[in-house]
Amino acid sequence: MAFSGILSDADMTAALATCKAPDTFKHKEFFAKSGLSAKSADELKKAFEIIDNDQSGYIEEAELKNFLQNFNSGARLLTEAETKAFMAAADDDGDGMIGLEEFSQLIKK
Repeated sequence: MAFSGILSDADMTAALATCKAPDTFKHKEFFAKSGLSAKSADELKKAFEIIDNDQSGYIEEAELKNFLQNFNSGARLLTEAETKAFMAAADDDGDGMIGLEEFSQLIKK
């Protein structure tokens, strides 16, 4: 798993269990269960870099759709509604992308 070394396997499994069914992903609950909300700025930067698959410096909608698969390759894709809600919650400046600062702020909210 991409997050091994940042998050425990047990925490990742617990977080993924909260959103197995479509349209059940709630980012705040996921961040708390996975342990991301308790991580340092450096650890959040590492997490951001994992999710930013194309290494553009931003997380785009397509990368958000695959968000859960960063925690387990067999995890489901986020639905369109979940992806849009996740983007809306994080994209403070409305540019359609999530930067590191926006990502970190969302997790710490």
